[in-house]
Amino acid sequence: MLNQALVLSATVTNDVNGAGVTWSASAGTLSAQAATSAIYTAPNSPGAGITITATSKADSTKSATATIAVTDLAGVTTYHNDVARDGANNQEYLLTTSNVNQSSFGKLFSCTVDGAVYAQPLWVPAVNIGGGTHNVIVVATMRDSVYVFDADTNPCKTYWHQTLIPSGETYGASADVASSDIFPDTGVLGTPVIDPSTQTIYLVTKTKTSSTNYIQRLHALSLGAGAEATNSPVTITATSPGSCEGGATNTFNTLTENQRPALGLSNGMVYVSWASHGDQGAYHGWILGYQTANLTAVPTVFNDTPNATSVGYCRGGIWMSGGAPAFDSAGNMYVISGNGAFDGTSGSATLPTDFSDSYLKLSTPNMGVLDYFTPFNESTLDTGDSDVGSSGTSVLIDGTGGGNFLVGGSKAGIIYVLDRTNMGKFNSTADSVHQEWTTNPGSHSFSTPAFWNNSLYYFGVTFSGTHNGQIYTFNTSNGMFNTTAASSTPTGFGFAGASPSISASSATANGIAWAIDTGQYGTSDSGNAAAGPAVLHAYDATNLTSELWNSSQNASRDQAGNAVKFTVPTIANGKVYIGTRGSDNTEGGGTTFGEIDVYGLLP
Repeated sequence: MLNQALVLSATVTNDVNGAGVTWSASAGTLSAQAATSAIYTAPNSPGAGITITATSKADSTKSATATIAVTDLAGVTTYHNDVARDGANNQEYLLTTSNVNQSSFGKLFSCTVDGAVYAQPLWVPAVNIGGGTHNVIVVATMRDSVYVFDADTNPCKTYWHQTLIPSGETYGASADVASSDIFPDTGVLGTPVIDPSTQTIYLVTKTKTSSTNYIQRLHALSLGAGAEATNSPVTITATSPGSCEGGATNTFNTLTENQRPALGLSNGMVYVSWASHGDQGAYHGWILGYQTANLTAVPTVFNDTPNATSVGYCRGGIWMSGGAPAFDSAGNMYVISGNGAFDGTSGSATLPTDFSDSYLKLSTPNMGVLDYFTPFNESTLDTGDSDVGSSGTSVLIDGTGGGNFLVGGSKAGIIYVLDRTNMGKFNSTADSVHQEWTTNPGSHSFSTPAFWNNSLYYFGVTFSGTHNGQIYTFNTSNGMFNTTAASSTPTGFGFAGASPSISASSATANGIAWAIDTGQYGTSDSGNAAAGPAVLHAYDATNLTSELWNSSQNASRDQAGNAVKFTVPTIANGKVYIGTRGSDNTEGGGTTFGEIDVYGLLP
């Protein structure tokens, strides 16, 4: 970070008299220089290629160097980098298409945790912690724990760890919800969000006192020490008017509601969304909004399927394969719902009350429906389990190509480009949207696409094999995507595809597309299966056919922990962080149940 201090150390062999080293740096300043240590202070401007050199005093022909970069990245404090969910970090100055390769890039260290890590790791720079100023990584686990690690120290250094389970309770179990789709534990599943202005971490835990009595809580923890904020945690309860459950009121079900999506933060409100565990039991698509200044205030409530319809169920879960609500510059919120009740009338300007299989634009903080889009064949999508809600809201393109667009996918393999000023509503004969196209035959979206340099990065899946990641280019002259992929990855990804992230030094330069193949995620509702390693891939973001590196090429050095589906890599300050389930193979084998793997330029 700009002006941040870094403690340096050197090890000198055959230094009989302990003369140590002479320190030098191509930029920045050195202070407190001792025989084998010094303090380096970064300059006040971002960039790459700074070389720090330690030269042996006993033998000046012997030296060692470290190459560093200085970033002005404010942090990765929310899912997919920002509230637009575009997945791009344009302030990565160290990692380039030239130095990410087998000889210079690899696994640096790992941090062991107590449970599988489905949530995206979050990165915060220059935190006052551990008696100094350090960059940190925040990690949440499926056993309701939160860890804060030093983002740069090898071996792994833990600043604090909190297990957020009250006495007499434990973390949840997949057997209790009759689904092994998320297996075997259920704790903190949705990616937390961090308010950098107050350095507060917001997350939702799921605990139980018995197999039927579950409690969900919203926690607000201090980043520096893990202490609960005033009025934290808040036990989550909610009701909404509606007849879907046989009366005049719908009640939030703490057992069946699955807090799968990442949390959102906008204008002093934290937004939490829910869907189901493997479509088991009665559920709705709920969103609750809590004031960060007063967590105990009654939350704003949105239920996307409040009323009974002819289909005989509610549903409409908001899950988006772990994606987060997106927000535009005016603070409007965008989410996508899954299968369930829908009561829209074709061609009508009147808003429905039940919004399954829909893209939704909601006001904030009250979450009134401002606009929506539902595909013309919604009833077919519902009965065929081909919901649009398997994809995350991803890209908000403001003013580019003459419009303000929202882009997302669907389980049917259709990519939709919506005009946010007129999303298209519902027409039973044809979709009234800005653009839509069907990806390769058999493709399905279980991910949030990325957007960088006028290119859409889509990593879809097939149910019986693998599918290659693809780039679709955006034409700024006519505001349309080229519906033929410009390039594809040389090999395919297993289910559930990937939500790619982009690192670059600007909006157009040094782009690298990062994606995790989690096809070996283990046991699911399809049956028992042994989990295997996640595989982190790096591609030239201008041409996906050019793979720069992956973690299986030198497995003895770079192999990651075993995979969990829907995980997203975090790239910051020259390093890449991914969450795994450690050595746990979901069939009783393994000795560690969660792990963060850290990759970067090798010493």
